[in-house]
Amino acid sequence: MTVKLTPYITLEGRVKEAIAFYEQAIGAEILSIATYGEMPDMPNTFTDELSSLIAHAKLKVGETELMFSDSPGGSPIENGKRVTICITTNDVEQSRRIYEALRQEGQVNMPFKEEPFSPGFGDVTDKFGVTFQIYTEIEH
Repeated sequence: MTVKLTPYITLEGRVKEAIAFYEQAIGAEILSIATYGEMPDMPNTFTDELSSLIAHAKLKVGETELMFSDSPGGSPIENGKRVTICITTNDVEQSRRIYEALRQEGQVNMPFKEEPFSPGFGDVTDKFGVTFQIYTEIEH
């Protein structure tokens, strides 16, 4: 089992612009990118504008990864949610244990469950006000 912490940056409809900037400014390399319109099993009710926004992107900068997404519809982002920490494991039960521990005396933002992009994902703000996304990476 592995555990990895990755900064996760959420922007209001500007991820494509940010990626281009970070590619030029700090030599970031795109590892993966998907729009809301490309996400499997997502509702087909997206507007063209929302469909073109970035649902998830992963960049590599040196030996470090950064993750990005646009907030759906470019909606305003709550304080404390622009930069979060993504905890990635390769085991659903380990992810669930981490999620359950962090949610104690905290706030559940998204219940831990299977998602189209992960066999186990949840979002929680711990009792100190730090927001974590718990992500189980799909083995390829």
